[in-house]
Amino acid sequence: MTYAVGPDTKADVTATTVRDDGTGLRLKVRTPRWADDLALHLVGHFNAYNALAAVGVGEALGLEPDAMRRGLESLESVPGRLIRVDEGQEFTVYVDFAHTPGALAAALDSLAPHAAARGGGLISVFGSPGARDTLKRPMMGRAAGERSRVVVLADDDPRDEDRMSILEQIAMGAIEAGRRRDQDLFLIPDRDKAIRKAFELARPGDIVLLAGMGHVDRIMTAEGKKPWNEAEVARQQLAEMGFSRR
Repeated sequence: MTYAVGPDTKADVTATTVRDDGTGLRLKVRTPRWADDLALHLVGHFNAYNALAAVGVGEALGLEPDAMRRGLESLESVPGRLIRVDEGQEFTVYVDFAHTPGALAAALDSLAPHAAARGGGLISVFGSPGARDTLKRPMMGRAAGERSRVVVLADDDPRDEDRMSILEQIAMGAIEAGRRRDQDLFLIPDRDKAIRKAFELARPGDIVLLAGMGHVDRIMTAEGKKPWNEAEVARQQLAEMGFSRR
């Protein structure tokens, strides 16, 4: 069972049109058995492909179209994937697990049109794990630097490696992309403080992407595991700034 996006594709399952309005996706889905509109709570163009893959599985299993549609439309979010944190602030916050150069670029690219439509830009907060994947560090910095108005670098499982050394290696790529230290590039190992800095720099219409941790419930440091909940930390920081729906 094949799937694709586009009006002229010959795949078994297609989305002839896809519209992402920043609050959800609207797809016109066509399969060999049925065709209908599909409204998803998920954002990001890549989620259109994920939805089509799910429809393809349902088609292969012979599930009822209404059951497939209800199931997909009832999905509020995928753990760690573009989770929106809304406490009434004038900028938008998303938490995402993106932790590779390609994933980070894809997440920022999916959010960029919505920031532009609101007259804002992108602010990215992320890091890179210690003791592994060292070659990707400057590549992640470049991916963010090319797409973000502001880049804030922070801890992401530093383990027993020097925290600032990790961030400096990421910063090399961001600097190559035109970011400037202490102007639109900040190195703040403490992730709580990094998130707060990003929120303080955010303007109305901006989108802040907190990337790398997603649904992960701890940060690995030289001292051991530090309990972590990225979305909850974001809510706490927003509450301290006077935003809270609770």
